[in-house]
Amino acid sequence: MLRFATLICVALAGAAAAQPTLSELLENKTLAELRRFDEAFDGALGVAAIDLTTGHTFGLHGNTVFPQASVIKIAILARMYQAARAGKFSLDERVTIQPGEAVGGSGHLQERLKSGGPATLTVRELIAAMIEWSDNTATNKCIALAGMDDVNRMMDELGLPHTRLRRKMMDSAAVARGDENVSTPEEMARLVETIYRGKLVDQAASREMVEILKKVEGGIHEGLPLDIETASKTGELPGARGETGIVFLEGRPFVLSVMSAFIDDRRTPVPEVTRIVYRYFEKLAGANAWGNRLK
Repeated sequence: MLRFATLICVALAGAAAAQPTLSELLENKTLAELRRFDEAFDGALGVAAIDLTTGHTFGLHGNTVFPQASVIKIAILARMYQAARAGKFSLDERVTIQPGEAVGGSGHLQERLKSGGPATLTVRELIAAMIEWSDNTATNKCIALAGMDDVNRMMDELGLPHTRLRRKMMDSAAVARGDENVSTPEEMARLVETIYRGKLVDQAASREMVEILKKVEGGIHEGLPLDIETASKTGELPGARGETGIVFLEGRPFVLSVMSAFIDDRRTPVPEVTRIVYRYFEKLAGANAWGNRLK
């Protein structure tokens, strides 16, 4: 009889320990809403969110590898600052781009090069053009300076083995071979978290990188109230859309990474996924641990 009573107590204690917290219940509802959106969405979807207050991560298909398009430029950005700190070049060093180096797609440098001779910019200006205007010519010059292998080596050092820079921008032959630039929602979110926390290169470099990313206004910004600041990078390919960045929600900042593939090009999932995830963090920011709304 005593043994039976002991077993009952152990079972009850285990059941009590397994009960979710209030924030976990709220997270489960958010995940359910993401799943409903995913079921109706035309294509493959991946999401990862990191609570920058607690470090907690959650998401949907967060470890699936997706094409990155221009979102991979965050990894190039990181390596550029690491290489500059190592003395490989100076951010104020002037670099000349020849007309033959111009490539198509996004950005303004190609037009400048076509209308005249070579263009000379500082490394810092190249980086800014790569992120703010997603300039592919500037990006390819950054890849040449940073080194493709060194970008991937840095990702390995950060524990991001699925984040891979495999080709330059607008390299149609590489695309045909399937050499795509890839990552996962969780790995790209982790990379941006490292920048946010000032752990990538050093505090000063991280602050400068965040300021550059703040100049981008993409789908994450579109899915938020107008007064919420963001720092992100968008990416777009035929059949794929993505974005990874920081949402500076007062009292509860978070990182969000949204990736998609096999989609109808007329519809990006980023704004709606942002709205779903933002509602979760907005509730956490406006209440205590017991869900009591703070005035």
